[in-house]
Amino acid sequence: MMTTITRVLCGLLLALAPGVYAGAADAPDDAGSAPVGTAVATFAGGCFWCMEPPYDRLEGVISTTSGYTGGRTESPSYQQVSAGGTGHTEAVQVRYDPAKIAYQELLEVFWHNVDPTDAGGQFCDRGDQYRTGIFYSDEEQRRLAEESKRVLEQGGRIDVPIVTEVAAAGPFYPAEDYHQDYYEKNAVLYKFYRWNCGRDQRLQELWGEAPAAAK
Repeated sequence: MMTTITRVLCGLLLALAPGVYAGAADAPDDAGSAPVGTAVATFAGGCFWCMEPPYDRLEGVISTTSGYTGGRTESPSYQQVSAGGTGHTEAVQVRYDPAKIAYQELLEVFWHNVDPTDAGGQFCDRGDQYRTGIFYSDEEQRRLAEESKRVLEQGGRIDVPIVTEVAAAGPFYPAEDYHQDYYEKNAVLYKFYRWNCGRDQRLQELWGEAPAAAK
């Protein structure tokens, strides 16, 4: 579960955000489908607000969508997922042009924006709904994801187990509109949350420098 401080902070940020409502997420997207010439990658890295910026800045990325995946509940709401018990984790779906950016680069960005050693959530957000994960859409993505995880495990930089799951993509439910591009719509509140959550401090400890999205 989230800590009391985190729950109060998130409640405050959402209350101050425009267009907040308590409805369920949109209908699921088929994680394996994409327009001709594009592909889809799905990553869970804790708070989805923080996972959009690293990908939005990349040439070849067409769009990012915050949402929920990996669980049992159909069309879950943010309130349901954040409370736990749905099996879902907050995630970001990345649509990209493989001719302009490789899936391997998306994987590298993923690893450097998460703490893959934390089995209890991410940073100040605690619970299974904030677990990390790579959800592959096809066998090539599976192979590359597992290979990248193996390289990280054997690289010597991190000397504790990597707990990030690599799993087949299932239904992806886009989150409510007020969550999309939150870092742009509510820049001050987003930066306040990110700093208070200790995300960049921990990422710097792990990887040696602050992530590009935080600079």
